[in-house]
Amino acid sequence: MKYARLTKEQLEELHPEFTNFLATQSIDKKEWDELKANKPSIAEQEIDVFSDMIWDKALTNVKYIDHFSKNYIFLFKCVDANVYSYVINSTDPSTDFLSAEGINWLSENFFSDHVQIQQGKKDISEGRNESLFEIIKKGGIISKGELFSKFEALLTK
Repeated sequence: MKYARLTKEQLEELHPEFTNFLATQSIDKKEWDELKANKPSIAEQEIDVFSDMIWDKALTNVKYIDHFSKNYIFLFKCVDANVYSYVINSTDPSTDFLSAEGINWLSENFFSDHVQIQQGKKDISEGRNESLFEIIKKGGIISKGELFSKFEALLTK
């Protein structure tokens, strides 16, 4: 597998798409039930192929990813074969960006010596979707990019 198998809940949510996928493989409900019962490894392979297809489609449409930890915020903007990033770090050990108070602290102390911001750019033309999946696997969340855009506006004036 390129990515990860979809969870049972995700598969249930995507049931119509999975049914269509099986139909393109010339597998109807009766044959699917038979595969699950008698050839579970083949059934799992079909789920893996479907999972990779769904992840590929989803990752191709990703534009922004946010990742928060106690003292860091990583913001990513995906444009074609490049990922632009802002890494925001608090040197104040009491800061917790996983809480609302931590985000409020950042807005009040944005230009203080306790906040360090780094910008980056990485070429991901080789394996774009796999690179984005690695960020998500480490805790990144697909976003609409509001926070990235705010930082971009503040830092490029």
